[in-house]
Order: sequence, then C-alpha cells, then structure tokens
Amino acid sequence: MFDRFQLPKRKPVVNVHYEGDTRYTMQYCRWVLKPIGIWHLVCGHPSRREKLISVALILTCFFLLCFVLIPSGLYTVLREKNINVRVKLFGPIGFCLTSTIKYCYLGLRSASFGRCIEQVENDWRVVRDQDHRVIMQRNAQVGRRLTVICAVFLYTGGLSYHTIMPLSSRQTIDGNVTIRRLTYPGYDLFFDPEASPAYEIVFCVHCVFALITYNITTSACSLAAIFVCHACGQLKILMTLMDDLIEGTRNKGTTVETRLRTIAQHHVRVLRFSTSVDEVLREICLMEVVASTLIICLLEYYVMTEWENSNAVAILTYFILLISFTFNILIFCYIGELLAEQYNKIGSAVYDIKWYNLSGNKALALVLIITMSHYPPKLTAGKFVDLSVHTFGVVLKSSVMYLNLLRTVT
Repeated sequence: MFDRFQLPKRKPVVNVHYEGDTRYTMQYCRWVLKPIGIWHLVCGHPSRREKLISVALILTCFFLLCFVLIPSGLYTVLREKNINVRVKLFGPIGFCLTSTIKYCYLGLRSASFGRCIEQVENDWRVVRDQDHRVIMQRNAQVGRRLTVICAVFLYTGGLSYHTIMPLSSRQTIDGNVTIRRLTYPGYDLFFDPEASPAYEIVFCVHCVFALITYNITTSACSLAAIFVCHACGQLKILMTLMDDLIEGTRNKGTTVETRLRTIAQHHVRVLRFSTSVDEVLREICLMEVVASTLIICLLEYYVMTEWENSNAVAILTYFILLISFTFNILIFCYIGELLAEQYNKIGSAVYDIKWYNLSGNKALALVLIITMSHYPPKLTAGKFVDLSVHTFGVVLKSSVMYLNLLRTVT
C-alpha cells in the first residue's frame, strides 16, 4: 500500500538546471516563510544553526501573536459593552485568531509540506525535454504571480490599517490633551498605553505583528498556488506524452509499450502528488473559506458605517482590506478551479489521439486514464467544499447575507 506522505526517493539528476529551477519556483514562498521561522522546518536538512534561528523566530512570532490576541480578545469579550465597538473589534481579532491557528498548523505539518516540496524538486530533477521544462517554468511563473498579487493587496491594506488609521484617529481635548489610540485595546490593565514610551513601543509591536500575520496568510496562499500550479504543469506534460504515444516522434527508438508505461507512471505520480497537496492544504483552505466569509462581511459593514460617519481615511483603508481579502479567497478558488479543469482535459486529450491505430488490446489501457479523469483529485476546504469559482460566488453571497443579519442586529 502506497503511503502518500512517504518521503519521495531522490531521483537521479537529468535536468542540470534543476537547482536554479527549484529556487525560481520556491523563491517567493521562501521569502515569506523565512521571517516566521517555518522555511528551515520544511526545506529538508537544515543545519543546527538554522534550526536554532527557526526556533528563535517561532518563539518571537508566537509571543507577538499572543501579545495582541490575549489582551484585545479579553477586552472585546469581557469588558467592552458597546455592541458597535465590539463588532468593530471582531474583524481584526478574528483575523489574528485565524492567523495564529494557521501558524500553528504550518509548524505542525511542516514535514508534510516538506515532502510536497521534495516532490516538486524531484520533478524538476528528472525533466528531460526542453519543451516540458518550459511548461513547468510557465506554471511556476503563474504561482509566483499569484503570490505577488496576494502579498501586495494584503500588505497595502494591512499596513494602512495598522499605521494610518491609528495616527489619523488622534483627538485633542481642551487644546492640550491628546488621546492616542492603538489598533488593539486592552493594555490599560497592565500599564498606561497612551504614555510615552509605552505607546510608541506598543505601536511598533502592532506593526511587526501585522507583518507576521500577513506573512502567514501570504505563505499559505503561496504554498497552495505553487503546488497546484506545479501539478497543472505535470498534467500538461502528461498530455504532450499522450500526443506522442502513437508516432513516437519525441522519443525515437522506443516502443508503444514503453511510451504507454511512461504515461501510466507519470499519471500515477501526478495523482498521488495532487492527493497529497489536498490532504496537507484542506484544513488551511477550510479556515480561509470560513474566515474570509466572516471578515468580508465585517469589512462591508465597516465601510458602510464609516461612510455614514464621512471618515474618508477609514473608508479607503477598509475598502482596500475588503479588496485584499476578496482577492485572497479568489486565489484559492481560482487554483482549485484550475486544477479541476486541467484534470478534466485529460479524458478529451486521450480520446483525441489516434488510439484506433494501436495494435491488439493496447487501447484498452487508455480506458482507465479516461475513467480516472472523471474522478480527479480536487482542492477542497476540509473535504466539505470543492474550491472553485462557484465556491467564490457562494462566499460572496454568504457574506452579503450575514451583512444584512448584522445590520438588523446592530
């Protein structure tokens, strides 16, 4: 019985450029995982120094997450009595909570993510045809672009929320007393958060905390995009192998049986990799769907509230955040749709080749591939929902429905 999470055996080097290709594929993912200490846990065989650095970064990040989550969470749940203020705090605190859970999940499942990365490296190692290498590079580029889009929107909206909004909400009373507000409340039980230098220190900590949370979200999106785009590239290579099954122009000197065996082995490898990707990402995808639905609903409510208050800075900040989280869940749904669509093309690709020219019963071997194309692995949210464009529409409709309920309650 094959263990999907068994460490893939290192393949002999065929592509002499595989190291550079692997670095190119994982570059942006490495950039966002290193600052939060996860990269050296998933990259294979880190040195003792790298392990110590990762542990130090993880402890620091976890301390900063708790520094924000615990005081503000207790303040919102136990101390704040105004329902409107409480609703306004639910969004950022909920995002903080989900980011903390995702961070713990990335650390606990780092070995599984590492095995998927090892499989990506092995595929780069064994690619022979230059056309196949170009296909993989194009799909790797798609994964990189999706990572950049996610990061740009999240960092733009998030840093605006943690810097511009607190600074623009200062109020001066009686001409000499200035009220300086923080993004997250709840520190007045321990010290005076408006006195210097406590205010400046907490303000900077909140900015660093924002960078950590958006790194976590971007890294989850980056891993999903890279793995799915890599699987799509392998499926495109599979279709080129099928096109060459009859004539054998790309693999001269080989028999039909050899080419058919290569196709079957490649298909099985892609199926196993896609299944492993779904198993390692399904919890994160479920959290993204649930959190995005609620946070988009709250951001819509915040925009409407600030519109009534004529607060241009808050309206612009919340609107950028709304676009950011909408694009974030759209990326997850898009790559899920991309994977399902690519698998659906396999059956048509098999039928379009000149299978009727195969001698004997060799064409029967293609029936299994066509059958498997009707039951492809999918990217799911906790095995409850298939990620697709339809799911994205459901998320938006649900957020509007919850918005109407929230407006009725408040």
